[in-house]
Amino acid sequence: MKTAVVTGAARGIGRAIAVALAKDGYAVAAVARSGADNENAASLIKELSAYSPSSFYISADISSDADRRRIVDAVIEKSGKIDVLVNNAGIAPKERRDILQMSEESMDALLETNLKGTFFLTQYAANKMIDGGFGTAIINITSMSAYTSSVSRGEYCISKAGLSMVTTLFADRLAQYGIGVYEVRPGIIETDMTAVVKDKYTAMIDGGLLPISRMGKPDDVAKAVTMLADGALGYSTGEVINVDGGFHIRRL
Repeated sequence: MKTAVVTGAARGIGRAIAVALAKDGYAVAAVARSGADNENAASLIKELSAYSPSSFYISADISSDADRRRIVDAVIEKSGKIDVLVNNAGIAPKERRDILQMSEESMDALLETNLKGTFFLTQYAANKMIDGGFGTAIINITSMSAYTSSVSRGEYCISKAGLSMVTTLFADRLAQYGIGVYEVRPGIIETDMTAVVKDKYTAMIDGGLLPISRMGKPDDVAKAVTMLADGALGYSTGEVINVDGGFHIRRL
């Protein structure tokens, strides 16, 4: 059975990805910071088990080196391998502040999880994949914020732009081992993270912001991930898959 690790899996995009992979027959190691008794985690475990009884949950924080190692070691001990790593875990600023007032504390927190945590989890997992002769894909979930300026949450944009380069670097380094590395770049997706600005985004979409005139759903992102996980782009690596309603198209 194929094994997939999905970080940030308790809700939103990560949950949709974890469930989609379970439906595809993967044993999913769903990783999130909350404990297994958390309401979101408990319902996720139940849902995953219905599709893939070999799936399991790991409570961990990818900003911790010890937790990153524990995630990878636990999955390999339980499943014998990691076929696919989906780096979805990420945090938003606690408070949206103009970059002229943004705090160093906020910058540190976002880089620690979104960029540094993802990089070193990937590094540790990649070395295990190489040593064990397993692993087929690493998929990083970034954001249209990787290239779109949002001056009220600059630290988030910077963390996602950095993660785009992480994708490129590992795609280059791991190609010789048959491990494809990809970036899935969501646009405006209807999740808890965007709920606080949903009215703003809805008005912008109604005003013509997107060629596909709606907010995205977590399942839209999950479909792109399952395509990549299943090897649909086997002669590609380092690719960016935009799941953004066409936002990236430059229009006059």
